[in-house]
Amino acid sequence: MSAAVACLVRDLSAVQLDHVFNPYAQRCPLFDRADAPARRRRNLEIALHAALDAKVDTIWIARDLGYRGGRRTGLALTDEPHLDRFSQLYDGLAVRRATKGPAVAERTARVIWQMLDRIALPVFLWNVFPFHPHEPAKPLSNRCHSVAERRLCERLLHDFLALLQPDRVFALGGDAHRAMADIGVDCTEVRHPSYGGQTLFIRQIEAAYKLQDSLELGDVLTPPSPAAAWRNGRSGHAPPTSTKAASPSRHGSTVS
Repeated sequence: MSAAVACLVRDLSAVQLDHVFNPYAQRCPLFDRADAPARRRRNLEIALHAALDAKVDTIWIARDLGYRGGRRTGLALTDEPHLDRFSQLYDGLAVRRATKGPAVAERTARVIWQMLDRIALPVFLWNVFPFHPHEPAKPLSNRCHSVAERRLCERLLHDFLALLQPDRVFALGGDAHRAMADIGVDCTEVRHPSYGGQTLFIRQIEAAYKLQDSLELGDVLTPPSPAAAWRNGRSGHAPPTSTKAASPSRHGSTVS
């Protein structure tokens, strides 16, 4: 599968669109390290390999990358403060920061990773449009990608799904759900945890994964330390029904 992973990452890196930042090919002149695109490509490549090794059978898929999260890390729904948790989810994956200066947090990523800590199973995170669309002349803004932009990148979404072959897909938000329906993929729609959707998202994931203890929104907004959260997340909740067994393997250890 290494050739298929390399091919997907290479194809992602080749995309150039107006008013769209491609984190696997472009460098932010304000915040990125000199080798930032290469670091993000490497993050994604080793994450895909780890997901295949672990036989990850569930994907959470959102709309597009945000400027505080995946634009900087190259990993969907993952900001820099949660790179350690991403590493731990795959038993020590050596993902690395691609930016300079203080780590930047994203509210959506905080909610996502609170729930992943509780589930304690490797889930792969992705977007139907795997880049960061922004307003013209405002690179550090977010906008919804257009249908035309998504159609230009639709083959990449097909290639991603063919690579991971998920048994279960959760679409985060109506836009992602409609995009998946457009290509004939059956998935479960849950509320996107933004614009007031945190509580409903939490309750829907709790129900889907049969989590016993309810998480309050205040707990999400003031999370425990990464180490404590990870220990709490390993509490033995039952996984969703699946025909595959997840078996994470070791891939390295540091985040820098």
